[in-house]
Amino acid sequence: MDIATSKNLGGVGALLLFIGVLPWIAPYGWALSLVGLILVLMGFKGFADYYKEAGIFNNALYAIIAGVVGVVAVAAVVVIGMAGFLTAIGFNMADWTNAASWSSIDPTTISFDVVMQFLVYVVVALVVAFVFMLVTAILLRKSLGLLSSKTGVGLFGTTGLLLLIGAILTIIAIGIFLIWISMLLLAVAFFSVRTQQTTPPPAPPAT
Repeated sequence: MDIATSKNLGGVGALLLFIGVLPWIAPYGWALSLVGLILVLMGFKGFADYYKEAGIFNNALYAIIAGVVGVVAVAAVVVIGMAGFLTAIGFNMADWTNAASWSSIDPTTISFDVVMQFLVYVVVALVVAFVFMLVTAILLRKSLGLLSSKTGVGLFGTTGLLLLIGAILTIIAIGIFLIWISMLLLAVAFFSVRTQQTTPPPAPPAT
């Protein structure tokens, strides 16, 4: 894959990630984001092969894996917490599709202890989400840092830093906004790569 193809794949993919969360395309946003993610990874792979720097792709791939594992872990914690809460207030989890099971819920059984137990699961889910998001951002920053040094496009490094700051600030709304904006910067960074570059130096011989 040549450098022009890699930059175009990465740039288009980043744009799809950027617009995939816009409200007016919400029904198709998940599909656009998935396609965008795949294209960005293909772009990273192309640059990694061109510059013979495996870390460009590997760190990005590990970041995506960490993100997926984080989503699954958070979902598991939330489901377990919700199941425990519903069971505690009289809901029959074994027959959750039956309307009668929902009518069996007794609001008077919602005690302070039950609510606190559920809130513990919520806090754990938030902590797990924060940790995995931070790990994802750190790995992506490593990948983007390598890409910045190889291409000479400093905006890759800026994007990585913005992603990390956004991940740290996810405890407030501005963090999500910064992560979203970083996708636009990533697209600009990809499109800023010069297609006419010197041939990358050969990989050092194995010792």
